[in-house]
Amino acid sequence: MKSDAIDSTWPSDDPTRVADNLQQIIHSDTYRLAHQDLALLNTSSMRGVRMLLEISKPELHFEEIGISSTIIVFGGARLKERSAAEAHLEKAIRELDTDPNSKQLQRKVSRAKNLLELSPFYDAAREFAFLASRFGQSDTSTRPCCSSHVIVTGGGPGIMEAANRGAFDAGCRSIGLNIELPHEQNPNPYITPELCFKFNYFALRKFHFVMRAVGAVLFPGGYGTLDELFEVLTLRQVGTQHAMPIILFGKDYWTRLIDFEYMADSGLIDDQDLDLIQFADTATEAWDLLRNHPPQPSSTA
Repeated sequence: MKSDAIDSTWPSDDPTRVADNLQQIIHSDTYRLAHQDLALLNTSSMRGVRMLLEISKPELHFEEIGISSTIIVFGGARLKERSAAEAHLEKAIRELDTDPNSKQLQRKVSRAKNLLELSPFYDAAREFAFLASRFGQSDTSTRPCCSSHVIVTGGGPGIMEAANRGAFDAGCRSIGLNIELPHEQNPNPYITPELCFKFNYFALRKFHFVMRAVGAVLFPGGYGTLDELFEVLTLRQVGTQHAMPIILFGKDYWTRLIDFEYMADSGLIDDQDLDLIQFADTATEAWDLLRNHPPQPSSTA
């Protein structure tokens, strides 16, 4: 019974208010299933869940498709094929013509000339990926695009694009492991669509690079390439990664950039650690080094 001090109409007796309240319940964040609550998943408290998802999503997909082994190709995102490098240089020269005394524009032209000189590495990466895909992904029944020796790159431009492009030219699969960064590019257009993934965490992206790798071929590149080089070298040195070949493409470039012999002479690495590295100067040579390497068991990391 209502007392005289209470209005004669209860809020719960108003069907409009009740219906509106029910809609608010149904559409509230708390009522949403936890795995569908993006606001929750993006909180700092759920970082571990997000990391588990980044491990599991590609892994489950690779298992479903049957990807048994991969070949890592690393290299500079700024390297271009010759025609693009020539256009880049011509643009830099035109800019310098407007202000010939500009040190900054002179430096830009100098860098563009050097990138043009490095442009053959784009073609070499494309050719290597073609060979590795065309012959590495073919089984005994001559059916192309089986799931071994699949090229895997960071999914971006430059050498990454060249490698994915080579596999594309061969009519074979390739993987792109893109990363979400403030100024990161879109994936290059040559990756197999169902094998392109976007990562938030560098560490988990690295995990998937080496998980099924039977070899790594590294072309000239910047900090990212060097980071990946020393990552795989360290894993091989300490025995965490199986004995896969690590091939540095362009011996003159790499020996000028890093004096590995000096590291050994200094006692900072063992002489045997130098054997972890091989050099190649042609796509055929790199492919021969990789395919002639004794097969190793898959990593279970």
